[in-house]
Amino acid sequence: MARTLDIVSARLSDVELALNFSDAHPPLTVEQARVEADRCFFCYDAPCIEACPTGIDIPKFIKAIATRNLKGSAKTILESNILGGSCARVCPTEILCEQKCVHNTREEGQPIRIGALQRHATDWQMEHGGQPFTRAPATGRRIAIIGAGPAGLACAHRLAMHGHNVLLLDAHSQPGGLNEYGVAAYKLADDFAQREIDFLLAIGGITFEGNRKLGENLSLNDLRRDYDAIFLGIGLSGVRAMGIEGEELEGVQDAVAFIETLRSQEKKCVPVGRRVVVIGGGNTAVDAAVQARRLGADEVTLVYRRGHEQMSATPVEREWAQTNGVTIRFWSSPVRMVLEDGALSGVEFSHGTATTNGRVIYDPADTFIVHADMVLKAVGQTFIPDPISGESILVENGRIVVDDIYRTTMEGIYAGGDCTVGEDLTVAAVRDGRNAAEAIHKALSISSVQA
Repeated sequence: MARTLDIVSARLSDVELALNFSDAHPPLTVEQARVEADRCFFCYDAPCIEACPTGIDIPKFIKAIATRNLKGSAKTILESNILGGSCARVCPTEILCEQKCVHNTREEGQPIRIGALQRHATDWQMEHGGQPFTRAPATGRRIAIIGAGPAGLACAHRLAMHGHNVLLLDAHSQPGGLNEYGVAAYKLADDFAQREIDFLLAIGGITFEGNRKLGENLSLNDLRRDYDAIFLGIGLSGVRAMGIEGEELEGVQDAVAFIETLRSQEKKCVPVGRRVVVIGGGNTAVDAAVQARRLGADEVTLVYRRGHEQMSATPVEREWAQTNGVTIRFWSSPVRMVLEDGALSGVEFSHGTATTNGRVIYDPADTFIVHADMVLKAVGQTFIPDPISGESILVENGRIVVDDIYRTTMEGIYAGGDCTVGEDLTVAAVRDGRNAAEAIHKALSISSVQA
């Protein structure tokens, strides 16, 4: 008789779960925000602006906070990044704008808390100011956007501002994409992702349809016939396999699916193992590991095949995992899933050694086992081209190819976000969607004049 895996839900009380998944980083108070804003030097040619993918005028919005003009501060942020509220919460500001802050070169070495100040201003706008942008007169033009994640949402809002009518389509029942289904719940607590979307949609002119999947109940040819342009913001829907023995066993699942389940259900209904192993070194791996711990797992071990310098998760994320009781082991590659009495009992890893040319050599004779009744795979996501196969849309190196104004090789179709080559950051996806919208608007404006 096979051993039963110790994977159950409701390991913690409702009170404990509510506390564990509350806002991980509480907002600044009014006084804290003013003190922090007063530290800014308001640099000319500020390096923090260059480090922001959406090019927010950071000194300008911080100056507005310092002068108690939160409405002006929020508008400065949102006119560059309409999802500035979520980006303030999830962006790795420590390797973007805050890393370039000139305060880092001073004796105290503490950069301005740009992300926290951005949240302070955008939260105020959502709570008090309403929609800060006015929709232009209707143009009669119609654009279909496939994918309601950050890229698609940013594209939709900017096109609606220009007076176009937008149909926003997504495979999920709700819009939001990564923000709604793929980010740790404590980063976007209190249903913030949907509240931000409601704020964004208040511009008008945007219709959302969920449960619409390209290649199943959605056709590019039909959309091309009925719409003036199409934007693809379809992200990365595939998950890399590890290709090791036992990967298909019960108790082994994708970290992405685990996070989506956690974001889609009540926390007390999400099952978690007592001993959990997470394989990977990115933000998804960290989010999965910390959330497993906060669901009540006794032991969570994150195992990465290289060293900490090569992790795509930032040092701040790595420290966050360790602070939450996650053990991190480096230079270890999975060999096979281990069975005991016919059921998963752990993962065998081989030790690796870094070499001078950057390659890692793993010794098959030097192995160890980490015991687990649940394994979460976070070894990377991939673009699945099947829904657009057969179309004249060029895909190279696993991503859709676009030119400098986000046009694909198929006339009238644009793309942006993770499905194209880029930084794979929420803020970069927002930039892509915004810029693609401007390119679409310009193309439609030119065609209207010519007509």
